[in-house]
Amino acid sequence: MSNNQETPEIRQEFVEDSVTRDLAADFANSLTTQEDHHAGHHDKRRHNSASVQKDWALLKNPAIHNERLENIRQKKGYIIDMDGVIYHASIGGTKLLPGAKELVDFLNRNNKKYLFLTNNSAPTPRELQQKLSRLGIEVTEDHFFTAGQATAYFLSSQSPNGGTCYVIGEPGLAYALYDKGFFMNDHNPDYVVLGEGPSYNYEKLSKAVQLVQQGAKLIATNLDVENLDSKGNKIPSCGAFAASVELVTRTKAFFCGKPSALIMRYAQRVLGLSRLETCIIGDRMDTDIVAGISSEIDPVLVLSGVTSMEELALFAYRPYLILGGVYEIPSEDRKHNISESDMEAASRRVRFANPLESFE
Repeated sequence: MSNNQETPEIRQEFVEDSVTRDLAADFANSLTTQEDHHAGHHDKRRHNSASVQKDWALLKNPAIHNERLENIRQKKGYIIDMDGVIYHASIGGTKLLPGAKELVDFLNRNNKKYLFLTNNSAPTPRELQQKLSRLGIEVTEDHFFTAGQATAYFLSSQSPNGGTCYVIGEPGLAYALYDKGFFMNDHNPDYVVLGEGPSYNYEKLSKAVQLVQQGAKLIATNLDVENLDSKGNKIPSCGAFAASVELVTRTKAFFCGKPSALIMRYAQRVLGLSRLETCIIGDRMDTDIVAGISSEIDPVLVLSGVTSMEELALFAYRPYLILGGVYEIPSEDRKHNISESDMEAASRRVRFANPLESFE
């Protein structure tokens, strides 16, 4: 079959008999129109560069795109970012992105393992489960993993018997720390832990500075310096507050969330699969994609969120595959099904190779 015949047949598989898939097709067409429009305004030399052509080949070249997409469909484990991949949070509320529900159906139907991974340490897995449920996607809370949980796992590895923390953040972070044997202490804690949330103020940041100067170790859940509020306005995020404490105390915080390979390693252990059997799907080159690259897990960039095709030239690395959105992944072909015996064999190989590296 020629490349010209291949692409329409594959697309047709996704769009028929589903309103959501019709929306996905419209989304893809508008994306292509935007890409062609922007491409026409590019500097000619840049547009013709070998590096930029290789970037676009991951999206447009049928031979490369389809082969790598098929490899992603064959994976046993999926680590999936949420905002910009599964839904969009905006002024008008949170809206499910095209193909999100079909992706989850594809994963469940084919006995895949998957985790929704977020750099936001504020919510608990149960709150995230309820959020997706309101959007029409039903999954159990063990399918979620947050930067708050990654931070708790890291502190537990450093202090197996637990310890004390001064925490600035929301309940999701505090619950994760409690679960690993860490208790709140604002007098002489082992750690100062900074997370996400609106509870920051001058008094709390001053307290954090004083405790770090007294010897507490500075930990931050993620590097993000900015976020958006419900009206779309930029607001400071965890990384910005951590930077202020670093500057005053002349110390360096340890960050646990993306783009650190640490959170990827933890997510991989939760799945119980090897890195070769796992992929990460995200919308940001500076967090999701670099996290996959640094942990040697195939990264898939979707263009439904933050990073655009034009911005790829700003980065010295590229993803394994580029998709218009997650709507491209679902397939009805039964060859993507993972049998119980194959999945158990894959998990057994990981346990045998790393007997001490598993989470209960």
